[in-house]
Amino acid sequence: MNPYKKALLLSYATVGYNVLEGIVALVAGGLARSPALIAFGFDSAIESFSGFVMIWRFYRYQDLTEEEEKRIELKASRLVGWSFFVLGAYVAYESVKKLFLHEVPDPSLLGIIVALLSTVLMPFLYWIKYKTGEAIHSHSLMADSKQTLLCSLMSVALLLGLGLNYFLGLWWADQVTGLILVGLMFKEGFVTLRAKHLCC
Repeated sequence: MNPYKKALLLSYATVGYNVLEGIVALVAGGLARSPALIAFGFDSAIESFSGFVMIWRFYRYQDLTEEEEKRIELKASRLVGWSFFVLGAYVAYESVKKLFLHEVPDPSLLGIIVALLSTVLMPFLYWIKYKTGEAIHSHSLMADSKQTLLCSLMSVALLLGLGLNYFLGLWWADQVTGLILVGLMFKEGFVTLRAKHLCC
């Protein structure tokens, strides 16, 4: 399969899965008053945005000149880079607010199931997208794959936090897991925005 077409299909798959995942996570998070689960749902929205950027990036790949492709690649990379900061800021705000106000989330079995599913699926999607990005020298797709990897890591952190709350009643674990990944989000944002070699 043409790697550009493969990148486009992967982007469609990313958006489709994350829209569904985000809806379920936000509903479960709202019912359980869980900042980590709500943040996970918001992460799905950011991942969907990043996927839409990739659809825009690769939709007209056959009609683009080399100069147009470089320009679109640069814009796509910048948009994905800023999305890391939006996600990190939201997760930090929600987690700190919940800790300060001592808002105790209800245990969420549905949230645990959603996080477990993403923990299994997201690493495969990340790997395929990253290797495809390498094949076509697309920094924006490789950065987008990092969004998918962060989604997988958030799933693991979410499982830890929700599991500790569900089985041991440790209410603060849910908020703390929301803060753990903020540094990684900001780091990836800086790396993406400062990259100089965006496209071959």
